[in-house]
Amino acid sequence: MTLADNVSDQRLLADLQPVVERELNRHLSTAKEWFPHEYVPWNQGEDFSGPLDGREWTPAELRFSDAARTSLIINLLTEDNLPSYHYEIATILGRDGAWGHWVGRWTAEEGRHATAIRDYLLVTRSVDPIAMERARMIHMTEGFSAIHPGVLAGLSYVSFQELATRVSHRNTGAATGDPIAEQLFARIALDENLHMIFYRNVIDAAFDIRPDETMQAVLASVRDFAMPGHGIEGFGRKAVEIAVAGIYDLRQHRDEVVMPVLRKWRVFEREDLGAAGEQARDELAELMGQMETQAARFEDKRDALAARLAARG
Repeated sequence: MTLADNVSDQRLLADLQPVVERELNRHLSTAKEWFPHEYVPWNQGEDFSGPLDGREWTPAELRFSDAARTSLIINLLTEDNLPSYHYEIATILGRDGAWGHWVGRWTAEEGRHATAIRDYLLVTRSVDPIAMERARMIHMTEGFSAIHPGVLAGLSYVSFQELATRVSHRNTGAATGDPIAEQLFARIALDENLHMIFYRNVIDAAFDIRPDETMQAVLASVRDFAMPGHGIEGFGRKAVEIAVAGIYDLRQHRDEVVMPVLRKWRVFEREDLGAAGEQARDELAELMGQMETQAARFEDKRDALAARLAARG
């Protein structure tokens, strides 16, 4: 990022400060306090082998479908990487004023998620605890870096990402078939939804201040979108497994994540764009059409696979 870009971002942060104060106050008045320990079935727990000389975990204790377990681990590792996300967002938005208050509050709320998911998985002995810890070490060591730098790039990305995470958490809980897991992931999804609303509303205000630059940032975020856990080892293969199971696929991403946010911003109805913004919007419209085609093709392939498997009994 150039010095000019940095100066421009600082001016934008100052211009958006009143909006952030309003959205922060709205968030604080809306968010409900909750406690991760209340969502974990502690009575199912027992000591593991090791210093406490408990019972050794065995693969016979695996629970849920393969895809549901994969999604559980992906979601947990994604939430584990919070220190890297905090660093990125604090670097972009700063630690002063309403921006700084939001960064701290967001981080504190997000911190509950990995705690609750890990406690649930360990208490229910649903996954290999050693493999889970080793995966955490690898993923957190690699960290996370923003795909595109800058305020508008960061805020537009998280507007989509928070909603994508909400959908993924909600569907993962449902995929387990366990009412306790469903309740836990539904609660986490509520946090993600409120975070999405904050970022979405801030970008809505940014459109009024810098419509062309904001449209370009939105285009880049949609075009190059990747879930925050994309750096997890074997993520591509695991993402396909999750998509085939219907937990999170391109259709859901397009119809339940991207389009609702674009509609809220009135992206295709705006009349305040210059030439650069118009070009970005045209590219975005073309991209959404391509995503529709790709989603339909994937659904056809998935339906055909399901039919073949059913025919085999």
